[in-house]
Amino acid sequence: MKRYSYKKVDAFISGKSMGNPAAYIVTGKDKLTDNEYLKIGKEHAGFVSEVVFCSDSKVADCKLTYYSSECEVDFCGHGTIATMYELIKGNESWRDRDKISIETNKKGVLTVYNNLKSEDSIYITAPKALFFNCNISKDRIAQALNISSDDISDKYDIDLIDAGLRTLIVPINSLEREIKIYPDEKFLKQFVLDNDIDIILIYSMECSQPDYFAHTRVFAPKFGYLEDPATGSGNSAFANYLLKHNLWDGSPISIEQGGDNIIFNSVKLKTNGLEVLFGGKATARIEGVYLL
Repeated sequence: MKRYSYKKVDAFISGKSMGNPAAYIVTGKDKLTDNEYLKIGKEHAGFVSEVVFCSDSKVADCKLTYYSSECEVDFCGHGTIATMYELIKGNESWRDRDKISIETNKKGVLTVYNNLKSEDSIYITAPKALFFNCNISKDRIAQALNISSDDISDKYDIDLIDAGLRTLIVPINSLEREIKIYPDEKFLKQFVLDNDIDIILIYSMECSQPDYFAHTRVFAPKFGYLEDPATGSGNSAFANYLLKHNLWDGSPISIEQGGDNIIFNSVKLKTNGLEVLFGGKATARIEGVYLL
């Protein structure tokens, strides 16, 4: 039986918010099989959104592999924040470094910026964005979200952008309506699978607090749960959407995220030259050993 260091960590917390839960397991030199990765992911169904496996890398400081309870995940932003926030805090040689490199299973080598001392946060380079034509009708999207077509704003565009995960971005007319949208999970899962979508981000340019730039929510039934309460990849796609449509100048902003059933979480966005960075802080909840 093998023993691995294990933590359950909530990412993108703000004030009393609960963040988005992830677990990470440090496997070091060991390479698990796909079946072992998925088995562990399934064990965590309903407990965390994704499990991150941290192993040695020949091209970066470490390698991260992501699994939900359903499948391997191309990239998991909140899992990266959760894992690297705790690893940097706990690694004396990393704690004083400004940058750490990470190899990801599907999105290449990314950079982690260590801002723990200055703002108790870390930032991650978002994977390079890919832009797609969105040919799905407004009426069909509304049906999938279980809302009226009138709830979708005509002021802003619907778009499809991949900055880690392929994200359908849908503007909603008001914050009051946006935070009360709860689609049918089974129906929405079939919609995303039929249209080659990973996640759906809905947003409002209204916010509950003046310090925030916009309010988002992310639905992810493809990965075994309806809603992601705080999302790195989705908000990275949203950052590229804002830049594409000249709605943001790239300066540091904060996005509040969540439905009316939780205290809203906080995701930080900024640019570094041509790169989009997403960031935040995290809190470890459980620490122990995983036995395989």
